Order: sequence, then C-alpha cells, then structure tokens
Amino acid sequence: MRSSSSSKQGAENNSSRGISGHILTLHKRLYHALNLGTRNCDDKGQKWHYSDIEIQRLVVRSVDAFLDSISAESLQHQVVKESVGDIVGAVGSILASKSEATMRLASDVAVKIIHVIPSSMLQPQFSNLIHPLSSLLSFRQLRVTISCASALNLILSNLSSKREKEVWKILKTTNVVGDLVQNVKGYSTENKPTEYFQEMASLLSKILWRWPPSRFHVWTDKKLLNILATFKLNPDCSIRIAVMQLYSALALCGNGTDKLLEDGEGLVKIMVDSLDSSNPYSVQKEGLRLAQCLMTSEQGCSKIIKLSCEPIVKAIITLMSNWSLDAGKLTKGKMSILVEACRLALIARWAGDHHFYFWKARVDGVLLRLLIGNSDTTQQSLHSLSLQEQIIKLEEVFDTHVLLPLRPYVWDILGCLAANCMEDFFPKMHGNETWFNVLIVCACLAFVDSILMSRQISQGSVCHSSESEPASRAVLMMIYSPSKYIASKTRSILSEVLALKGKDYVGYLLDSLKAASSGNKFAIPSNFRLVISLISLACYSALPKYHKHVIQHGGIATLLSFISWWLDNPVHLNRSSVAPHVQNFFSERTCCWPSSEDWEGEDMLLLFGLVALGELINAENCCGIFHDQMELRAAFIRDIQNICINNSNSGPRWYAAYILRHLGLYGFPSKFGRECRELLADNEHSDVELIIKNQEAVHVHGVVLLVRCPSLLPPEKLLKEKAFDSSLKQESDSCNRLITKVRLSAHVDRQSLTKLLEYIYLGSFEAGEDLVKKLKILAKHCNLQPLVQLLSGRNPKWGTPFPTFDFTSALGPAGRNFSDIILEAETSRPSNQECNSCSISVLHLHVHKVILWSSCEYLRALFQSGMQESHSLTIKVPVCWDSLVKLVSWFYSSELPRPISGCLWDNLTKEEKLHELEPYVELCSLAQFWLLEDLHDKCFRLIVSILDSYQYLSIKIIQMAANLNQWKLVEVAAEYLAPMYHHLRNSSEFDAMDEHLIEIIRVASVQFSRRNGHLT
Repeated sequence: MRSSSSSKQGAENNSSRGISGHILTLHKRLYHALNLGTRNCDDKGQKWHYSDIEIQRLVVRSVDAFLDSISAESLQHQVVKESVGDIVGAVGSILASKSEATMRLASDVAVKIIHVIPSSMLQPQFSNLIHPLSSLLSFRQLRVTISCASALNLILSNLSSKREKEVWKILKTTNVVGDLVQNVKGYSTENKPTEYFQEMASLLSKILWRWPPSRFHVWTDKKLLNILATFKLNPDCSIRIAVMQLYSALALCGNGTDKLLEDGEGLVKIMVDSLDSSNPYSVQKEGLRLAQCLMTSEQGCSKIIKLSCEPIVKAIITLMSNWSLDAGKLTKGKMSILVEACRLALIARWAGDHHFYFWKARVDGVLLRLLIGNSDTTQQSLHSLSLQEQIIKLEEVFDTHVLLPLRPYVWDILGCLAANCMEDFFPKMHGNETWFNVLIVCACLAFVDSILMSRQISQGSVCHSSESEPASRAVLMMIYSPSKYIASKTRSILSEVLALKGKDYVGYLLDSLKAASSGNKFAIPSNFRLVISLISLACYSALPKYHKHVIQHGGIATLLSFISWWLDNPVHLNRSSVAPHVQNFFSERTCCWPSSEDWEGEDMLLLFGLVALGELINAENCCGIFHDQMELRAAFIRDIQNICINNSNSGPRWYAAYILRHLGLYGFPSKFGRECRELLADNEHSDVELIIKNQEAVHVHGVVLLVRCPSLLPPEKLLKEKAFDSSLKQESDSCNRLITKVRLSAHVDRQSLTKLLEYIYLGSFEAGEDLVKKLKILAKHCNLQPLVQLLSGRNPKWGTPFPTFDFTSALGPAGRNFSDIILEAETSRPSNQECNSCSISVLHLHVHKVILWSSCEYLRALFQSGMQESHSLTIKVPVCWDSLVKLVSWFYSSELPRPISGCLWDNLTKEEKLHELEPYVELCSLAQFWLLEDLHDKCFRLIVSILDSYQYLSIKIIQMAANLNQWKLVEVAAEYLAPMYHHLRNSSEFDAMDEHLIEIIRVASVQFSRRNGHLT
C-alpha cells in the first residue's frame, strides 16, 4: 500500500525543531522518492520494492543526499531516527534486486549508511542489509563486491553479540564463507586491486573469528592454504596483515593450528619477520597476535619453539624494551604493542628451551624497566643501597610509574620464569643480580598492597585490583621456585618487607577462611578476597619467621575446615574472574583446543589451600595435628586421597600427594592402582623373579615393570619382541611360562623392595622415616623421579603434570614380549598390515592376562574356571573392532576414549556420527554382562551427553539400544524424541521401527505434553 504523507507531515511538525531547513527539504525529497515504491512491514522492519530502474536510482540518490546532510547533532533528532528503518529497508531491497544498473551506486550508499548512522541505531536493521550484501559477494562487478565486503566488514566490526546467532544463520544461507574463499583464490589468478584482497580476507577473518563453525571448511581447503602461502611474504604490508589475520582466525581452532603448522617453517618465518621493530605497528601487532594464537597450548608452543626459539624470544624482548615516554605518556600504538608483546611472553608458563633465551636476553632488566621506568639513575642508585633503603626508595618510585596496565603481565612473566628455573639457577649467570633482587622487592611490595586491597574491597571501598592476584601469585611462585637462590631470596625479602610494614595480617587472612567455612552463606567473602587470602597464607606459611605464628593462630585447623568446606561445596573459579588481564581478543573464541587451564584449572581455592596446609604440616609435628583422633585422621587421609584420584587438575593432586607424604603415605593414589592391589600377591601369572640377597625370589609381572619401572628389567627384555606361532596349539599353560630372573644388588633388602613394588603396582605405599632414606636411593637407581621428589620432601614444581597410572604403552611393540593372550573382535575385519609377532590375518590385539585379570571380574572368573576358554590363547570378544579397542583402552587405563569432537564432529554426516556412537552403545551392553559398572556408566553418560545436543540421532540410537536390550538407554532417547513425536510419526524412519519402540516414544511424548501443560 501507499504511505500516507499527511501522517508523516504531522510527525515532522512535532519533531523537526532544531533541524535545518536543508535537512528537512532533503527529508521530504527522500520520502517522495520512497513513496514511489510499495512498502511492506514485518518483524524485521520496513521492506520496500521498486521494479523500475529509474526509481531505484532516484531512491538511492535521495538516500545519498540525505546522508550527506546529517551531522552528529542532527542524528539525535526524531526525524532522522525514524528515517533509519525506511532508508535501510529501501537500500536493502534495491541491493536484493541485483540490478546491474544500480548496484554500484547502491553498494556505495550501503557503505555510507554504516559510516554515518551510529551502530546502536542500526543494530535492529542489520539483517535487512546483511542478506543482500552477502548475496552480492559473487557479483561480477568488481567495485560492487568490494563495496559489499567493505560494508559487511563494518557491520561485523560493530555487531552486538546478541545478534550473532541471527546473523550467522543469514551468512550460512547465502554461503558467504564459500564465496569469500573463492574470491581469495581468484585474487591470485586475476588482475584485481589490492583493496579487493584486503576486504575479502578481512571479512573472512572476521567471520572465522566470530563463528567457530565457519573454520573447518577453510582450514581443510588445501588450495586456499597453498595460495595464502604464496602471499605471506608479499612486500605489501596490507597484504601481509590480511594474511596474518586469516592465519590467526584459523589458528583459533586447535585442528586448524595443527594444519597450519604442517608448513611450520614458512609460517613461523612470516611471524618472526613481522615482529621486527622496523615494521609499522600494525604489522607488529598482527604478528604478535598470530604468535599468541599459534601458541595457545603447550603443544603449539613446543612446535614453534623447536622451529625458531631464539629469534622469537629476541623479538619479544626487543618489543618489550623498545619504548620511551613522550611528555610523560606512552603513545596508544606503542602501548598496544607492549601489551601484546607481554601477552606473548607468557609462553614462559611452559617449560622449554625458550627460558634459557629469555634469561640470556636479560629479561629481568626489561621487566624492571617496565615496573619502575626508564631512569638509569634510579636503577644504578639502587645498587648501592641496603635492602631496607631499597624498599623505601622503591615505594616512592613504584606508586608513580605510568605503565600500570602492564604490571599484571610483568608479575605473571616473573612468576612463570621463577617457576621454571633449574635448581642451580643464579641471576649472575645471565643478568644482573641487583636487577633481579629489586624485582623481588617490587613483587613483595605489591604482595602487601594486594592484602590491603582485598581488605578495602571487602569493606566496600572502590579500588583498582587488577594486579593484586598476579603480584601475589608471582611471590608464591618465587617462594616455591625450584631455584634455591630465588626461593631463599624471596623468603628473605618478603620477611623484611612485612617487618618494615609493621602490621600483622595473619588474623585477617584466617578470618576470611573462617567466614567462608562457617556455613553462613551471607558471611562468605568474595572470591577475590578468598584467593588473595589463600595465596597470602601460603606465602606466610613458607616464611621461617611467620609459620609458627600462623600455627599459633589456629592456621592448620582453619585450613582443614576450609578444605573440608570446599570439598563439600566446591567453588570453581576461572582465573579471569580475579585476574582480568588473562582475557584477550581471542580467548573466548577458541575451539577444538585441549584444555589450556593453568595448573590449578578452576580449583585455585583448593590448590592454594593445600599449598598453605602442606607448608604448615611440614613445619609442625604431624602426629600432633590430630591429637590421637584416629577417625578424624583417617577421614582426612581419605579426603586427600580422593583429591589425588578424582580431581582433574595436576596442581591440587600434586599438593594432595605432598600432604600425604607428611602423613607417612608416599606416592600418587589412583583408582587404577587400587584395582591392581591383588596383583601383588598373584604368582600364577608372574613371569619375572627378582632375586635379592640370600637368593630370595620375589615374583612380579614383566608387563607391570615394563610400564612402571623398566629399570628393573634386563635390557634384552625391553628390545626383544616375542613371536606367537598361530600354527601351534592355541593354548596357554601357566606351568610352561618362561620365567625371567633378574638379580638385584646385594644392597636391596626385602622390606625396601616390597615398598617399592607397592608403589609400582598400587601407585602409593605407607612407610616410616626409617625406610625413606633406603627407598630414596632405590628410587633414584630405578629412575622414578616423581617418587624421588616426594621422598626428598621437595615442594612440587609448578606446572608439572601429575603422574598417571596408565598401562596403554604396554600395547605397543615392547609390551608384546610379555603378552600371553590375543583378543579378537567377533566381527573382525582383515588387517591391512602384517603383525610382527604372529601370522593372524584379522585385526587383533596382543594383551596381558594379568591386566585383564585385575580389570575385569568376568574375565578373572573365566581364567580361573578351568573351562576350555580359560586355556585358549585367543579370546573372541562379542563386539566390533572399534568397541574392542575402546574396551582394551579402558582395561589398561580406566579411561574411556572419547569420540572425535569439535569441528571434526560437527562436520560429520548423520551416518558418520552414528558410526562414532555405535561402539559406546555396544560397550554399554557388554559392560552390563561383564559386570563393568563404571564402564557402563561412562558409556551411558557419554551417549546421553551427545543426544542432548543432537536429538535427531535418537531414532537410530533407540534401535541400536533395543537390539542390545539396553532399555534404560531406549527410554532416555525416547524422551529426547518426545517433543518431535507428532512431526516424526509419519516419517519413513518411524515406518521402519518396531511397534513396541514407537509406543515407548508415544508414551514419552504424552508425558512430555503433560509436564509442559499441553494436555489437561
């Protein structure tokens, strides 16, 4: 219908005050042109239609003239605001017509709309522009495609996160990613301007950055990656920036990073070259961001460090050093480079050769300069001052420096460097001892300030706390550094700083924990206050001058109560909640990466509580802690052991093991270790005799020693691979086992060996102090480094992975030397590779009775039954090959291999997804029959978690589960289908289904309707 100009006239009279007559005239001309077309309204705004080319030109020119007249002031007037929807609707409609006569002008005006009208006013209208602009990216007029890409770049740069889902739906419909990939490829073969590549690559990067599902089809395009490889050394800075942005966006996907690093040398070269200080800031910035994306994980960092270690570290240090103040300030561009360089320097959180080069490049001096400024006079004057004088001097300088945004990064870098030092590290080896000591003083001053900050925040004061957690953490990591110099120096300086401050914060810190564990939910302190309190207590507890003071104030009892409270009410925290600087431009956009959490994961409160408790227990007589309360002691030990077994993060598990060490329990408790307890007394399946003095023999199992302590085996047993002759009688007779005899040193006594074997088989053991010295010597000879560390009483090294109890390595070639049984799947297929150990032609696994015996009660009963199967060399398991592989992995590690995930999973077809899930359904059935409750539960939960996101798989899963009598799984899958029952009941998939199963789904649908009020 035609728009009524009279109603518009009335509105204009009321809202046109303050607008120039020129704007009003152009506004009238605009609506005169608009009203030459037809207008429709829907929930997405105004949509116009113009069939005549000349009218289209008139509308576009009227919009163009009106936009030119708008000023920042006039944008606030109602006349302009009310016109936005009509302008966008009209231009969007004209773009959608794809008329070659008007596309050039219309696409240019679309760019102008986004430039002139504020994003906040355009957000509701974006969809009316995005669809037509997206569909024109493959248009044959070059200038049109450039303008459309430019407009979309501007839109996506300002797009609200609330509208991402809606926009992604449009982009998928118009196949934007496919068109952009083709455009980027076309640039290499056609004579097109640089601007074309910039806009296309930039738009593709923005889409890849915002929407993870878009990445798979780009990083799997080999031709595109080959073309980008030819662009990356282009001398044109704009081309290099665009290519690095694309690489960075692809590297947000862990699988994409792996693909990019297949050509690691070329990629690392462009990255390192871009970090040269002679490049413009824009090039340096993109190079730094690319490096951060590629080194998101320890694995990615390790790959790149192997390719180019020293050049990367040199570039980082140069960029962190190359700055100066202009009129007491730092330019915005330089500050941006410093922030990104500091973020990249956080690769120091991982161990590796790069640490050597950081110290070689005198990183301590660079960090000190970022803290206290450029003044050489200040740094030189500190050299001649006493420690007390340094503290007073630094307090004056420390509070006035301008680079405050960089301090959280400086503290993190310092803490990570200290945590990864060698035991014999000394600052004079590479840097300046005074510089490093001054860094420690600065950190200790910030540590005390963080306690004061947490008190102010808890009292309601508004204050800046961004560096509190990083500074406190840095002091903690230096106190517990493997370097004896750093640890002792930090303890000494912190004690001096606390003494000069003259205030006792211990009571306040303990009160914070008491409030948390009191059970009064209104009294629980903030997470920030709890984190600072726990870190601070851990530091206090490590100081000889203060740990007794903490104990006298009830520190041990308070920490025991707090840990008990946390275990009952776990508070999981991302570090970003108390240290905002760890968030960056891509941290929330990554996908398909293994977990890159810090050592504590989300359990920082638990970790820091354990660190403090471990230090106090180390200083106190452990027997006196529980005062003969044996039940309380036993309950505490169970809680700490459960942390070792059930917590998923290495930090809390290590410190739990460290605390157990002070209670006379050594090792690393694990669920799998508990299951191996009976093997210690098993002689039936033993194949190795350890001969100690007096010719006494101790029977053990070769496969267990192979994995857990290979030093006890003779070298030839590690290298030689046993051959199975499948032509011989397929029986296994324990009486004919070959026994390997290993003679141990005369210094090894039965008691020490027994405890060592407990560690090897169970993962932990109990021992008195009289045995510890002997065991430490024996563990050293056996190269059991984690056990040596515990026996020595050394604090765990920050970042060290928790030792795993995993026998899967025994499934490799070395383990076949001890294999005594073969597993085949009931539905095995021919093997593509010959087995070096036997001539069996179908897929099979060489396994070990002793592992199967300890992992599965059903198989244990079978082996002991005396039936024919108990003597057979080969067992056929009633599952498919993929299921068998997962089953054996469970037997050897107590871990269930998961299906592929992330973008690889998302891009599987429905049939491929079902093929991935089928082994888990099959294992559910087998686990029920073989009495493997934990395995059944794991498989069941995994299937349900996938159905929760992919309900459409439920129909086939129901059929699979019903065929295997898994009726609980059938019922759960039916509940997922219940909301869709009325749409599916006439489908072909339902036609092929058993009537009984359809009835189960129907009943679930009725129950669903009743729960949601659809039926009375």
